[in-house]
Amino acid sequence: MSNMTFPVKPEIMSPAGYWPQLHAAVEAGADAVYFGLRHFTARAKVGFALEELPEVMDTLHRRGVKGYVTFNTLVFDYEMETAARAIAAIAEAGADAFIVQDIGVARLVRAIAPDVAVHGSTQMSITSAEGVALAQQFGVSRVVLARELSLDEVRAIRCATDCELELFVHGALCVSYSGQCFSSEAWGGRSANRGQCAQACRLPYELIVDDALKPLGDARYLLSPGDLYALRQIPEILQIGVHALKIEGRYKDADYVALTTAAYRKAVDEAWAGLPLSLTRREELQLEQVYSRGLGPYFIAGVNHQAVVRGRTPRHRGVLIGRVVRVLVDRVWVAVEPEVAAVAPLKPGDGVVFDAADWRSPEEPEEGGRIYHVLPRRNGLVELSFGNGAIDFSRIRPGDLLWRTHDPDLDRLVRPYIEAKAPVRRQLVKVHAIAAEGAPLVLEWTLAENPQVQVTLWSDKPLETATQRALNASLLREQLGRLGGTPYELAELTADVSGRPFAPASLLNRLRREAVAQLQERQRRRHAVVQDPLNALQRMVEAGQQPTVRLSLHRTSSKQEQVALHLLVRTPEQLDAALAVRPASITLDYLELYGLRASVEKVQAAGVDVRVASPRILKPNEQRIVNFLLRLGCPILVRSAGLLYALRTAQAAPELVGDFSLNVANELSARTLLALGLTRLTPTHDLNAAQVAELARRVGPAHIEAIAYQHLPVFHTEHCVFCRFLSTGTSYKDCGHPCEKHKVALQDSAGRRHPVMADVGCRNTVFGAEAQDAGLHLDAWRAVGIQHYRLEFVHESGAQVNEVAQAFRAALDGKISGATLRKQLERIAPQGVTEGSLFVPPKFTEIPLLL
Repeated sequence: MSNMTFPVKPEIMSPAGYWPQLHAAVEAGADAVYFGLRHFTARAKVGFALEELPEVMDTLHRRGVKGYVTFNTLVFDYEMETAARAIAAIAEAGADAFIVQDIGVARLVRAIAPDVAVHGSTQMSITSAEGVALAQQFGVSRVVLARELSLDEVRAIRCATDCELELFVHGALCVSYSGQCFSSEAWGGRSANRGQCAQACRLPYELIVDDALKPLGDARYLLSPGDLYALRQIPEILQIGVHALKIEGRYKDADYVALTTAAYRKAVDEAWAGLPLSLTRREELQLEQVYSRGLGPYFIAGVNHQAVVRGRTPRHRGVLIGRVVRVLVDRVWVAVEPEVAAVAPLKPGDGVVFDAADWRSPEEPEEGGRIYHVLPRRNGLVELSFGNGAIDFSRIRPGDLLWRTHDPDLDRLVRPYIEAKAPVRRQLVKVHAIAAEGAPLVLEWTLAENPQVQVTLWSDKPLETATQRALNASLLREQLGRLGGTPYELAELTADVSGRPFAPASLLNRLRREAVAQLQERQRRRHAVVQDPLNALQRMVEAGQQPTVRLSLHRTSSKQEQVALHLLVRTPEQLDAALAVRPASITLDYLELYGLRASVEKVQAAGVDVRVASPRILKPNEQRIVNFLLRLGCPILVRSAGLLYALRTAQAAPELVGDFSLNVANELSARTLLALGLTRLTPTHDLNAAQVAELARRVGPAHIEAIAYQHLPVFHTEHCVFCRFLSTGTSYKDCGHPCEKHKVALQDSAGRRHPVMADVGCRNTVFGAEAQDAGLHLDAWRAVGIQHYRLEFVHESGAQVNEVAQAFRAALDGKISGATLRKQLERIAPQGVTEGSLFVPPKFTEIPLLL
């Protein structure tokens, strides 16, 4: 294929936790590096100090590499001034782009640093062209698409938008849609949306089906996916027109960054040149060796629920070498995998670990160490011996798996990148020379891949006439091409030579050194126009405060105002119970959308307002969902940014209420979404009860619908537990729909059973076992004027729905205290109650920002 076949040559975008990874990425050929600072980043344990950022950006720019700063967390109101100052400092340091999650922050970046690009993080959960279009309204020029999209779906989005698209191609997969995971918040008091993921998806769970334990053999890590590997899909990705290929791994070491970057650099260059991939099986095993939980294309190649989660282990193991067949007193015999034996055989010095086949005690330390001697045996077997006392052979059994955890050959392979004495990756330069007798020598230097970077040099004196060797293109190429030790390589030299001019080698060498220095300076410099950050923030807040909202801010108490109780149900039994309660509204959140109409009509016939909950994800082939929801003719609880865009642009759009999954964490984001036509919104679950009250005070309590009872939706996944473990099918087409026949929960090591439910897109939501209730915070919420309260049910029976609703009604009417409500709920709720994400730390205070 010719270059014209591909719309764009994508950037290779590599992760950097700190300096070693950054240098490795540059030398291995990254076009861009993404990294975070110590705050406002989704990887809070790594990153640079703000004071280091100018040096970071200078280092990258001098090497022709872009630097993108991850500012991809939700930002609270009391942090907004700090965030604004940080945005200004980052822009002044020369950052090429901000990667953001918070829509309020996206708008704030545009207000403070209008010349700096804003990229929408995968934390925005964007899965459709509609989601892209909404992000563009907030100033986003590039979108990092969700990792759950197939290439066909990416292609459909590409055809429907002019926005730049970025795609993850390698590294860890989150089981939950990024931005839609609240497990850390629910169980650890820390937030994945705030850079503090607790990795709850990598913990062991047991499958409970219809209240009984279902044995699954060695599958215990039911939510732990393998790692993405899309190297073989690179030619197809280039044809689609993706602008950037992203390698996950800001927590990974420099070896990983170097090896993965080099592999994708080579693949992109080959595909762009129209060449077949030269990838070998040995190179694939090297990528598996440096870090892998099991490499595969997974969702990028389409849905196959049998492939994404194997379930045997949640961590990096390296390369599977083989299986133990015989254990002796001081050595073992192993049957080696044929392809490993052929391209990457075991050798002395390799590090290995033995993986117990029967999983009788998976939490115990595993046996492992460095191989001392390898002796070939018959039938493809090898005998392995180790140093004295390194292995307790009594703990190894026939059938155990053997993994290579470290390969010294890999150390030698990455050393040129991580211990480079001179630049490995060089930038191509073009030089045009103008030489004539009696005139100064002119040298024009231009970067081949960035023609805007150009320097022109003149000799101090006119060139004399040569008596021996005259200046020509060959001599110029010889002298000016001596760029060893610099980050440049001469790619092309053209010369206009008149007469027989003479230039001494000393002159050419000096001009070459000056050109390098000036090129470096030109690349280093970045001039960002930065507005006063606090003034910009003040203007945004004031612009968002419409007169009707300002009036609500002056309320001191709303206890006497009418309280509206909204119930969300997920089963017909719950619906019947909800109708008996006669709440202000009933929201239907059913697995099967197309069975909703009868239920909608049933609620309407009872004289109760009815709403329908939308899915949290909208993919390109799911436009029918938008049309169906509109045809129902009732208010919609909107859970997807893409769906919000599609619904608000539709004719005769119904009343829209924004749900928690829109991730509203501050006043700027709230006002932005309310301006798009939402009647009310539910704040993100990252806010505690005090922050919910503060947000209501800022935007007006009439615009807030607070969830007072629910099972926190801890994971929202494309991976289907029902299909994977209750069928042999790969998708909804051949799984037999066990989600319609069975009640499923995941039981953790503490014995808590977390309900699992599927939605219309066959996506699973794992809910927290305990019910989260706001009983202890109702008085504070009423005091700021919140009128709308929602109760959500998962596996509750009809009787439990009735009891919970009546208890809250009594509390909201002032008939019982919050403490009494809590005691009643502890008795009613199937697995007890918790404050969960609503918990307010004892000394928690928020400093009012702009009132």
